[in-house]
Amino acid sequence: MTPAAIVVVGSYNLDVSVQVEHLPAPGETCLGLGRLESPGGKGANQAIQAARCGAPTAMIAAIGQDAAGDEALAVWARAGVATDHVARLADCGTGFAVILVDKGGENSIVVDSAANARLEPAHIEAGAAQLASAKLVVAQLETPVVSTVRAFEIVRAAGGATLLNAAPAPEAIDAALLALTDFLIVNELEGQALSGHANAAAIGEALLGRVGKGVVVTLGSEGAMLFQHDRPPHRQASFKVDVVDTTGAGDAFTGAFAARWIVDGDAVAALAWGVAAGALACTARGAAASYAEEARIAALAGV
Repeated sequence: MTPAAIVVVGSYNLDVSVQVEHLPAPGETCLGLGRLESPGGKGANQAIQAARCGAPTAMIAAIGQDAAGDEALAVWARAGVATDHVARLADCGTGFAVILVDKGGENSIVVDSAANARLEPAHIEAGAAQLASAKLVVAQLETPVVSTVRAFEIVRAAGGATLLNAAPAPEAIDAALLALTDFLIVNELEGQALSGHANAAAIGEALLGRVGKGVVVTLGSEGAMLFQHDRPPHRQASFKVDVVDTTGAGDAFTGAFAARWIVDGDAVAALAWGVAAGALACTARGAAASYAEEARIAALAGV
């Protein structure tokens, strides 16, 4: 078993990103202006960003026994992400995503979950020792909730912490999962789905009482807000960059937040790192391929 301070339980997708003049309306056909194939999936993205921030990171995931799965392992190896407990499924392909990116950098995404939907509690049990030794376990909503619940139970029982990025936007969330969550990260759309409120302040306050340590509401070009028990809300403004492609910026935020938080538990510093990493991810095409190293993030965040 490879020791890891952060274990990410989540998804891997092969991303195919196509540049378009504008995002198509229903029934409209647009001609592509260029195509990029790159590693993606919220879990994989967050693990790669955490590792690039210097955090010892491991991945628990399910991929196919196909060329895309081979590439996933190679991508994680290059990033320094441990894959001792990545399951390879013979009867299911690796996850796949099609991403349309317009000239302003905005995107629309369609995901075929494939092997991601087959990450089972048995795969979590196989990685129990690695989970129990982690400082923080990070998860999203692109893999089965029952498996995430089991992972959170294991790390919580061992004294570690949990972080849930509630994305993609859920219609509802499993009460058991939220009860096991220390940090919850949502954007405004996801936060509205969970809280019924439409603005960041109301979202954060409504969700804070349902988690152990804190809630982060990301605000895109407006930065992010942090809500913690017994502390006033804290807002981190965004950093000005030239936006090329916003794909994966939210995952960059989560990975960098996690990597900075495990250093000393300072969520305010972690918020600045998250916003800086998200901004830098917007300056190049693709998701994980656009992620910055620790030194660039620290310099931009000033922390």
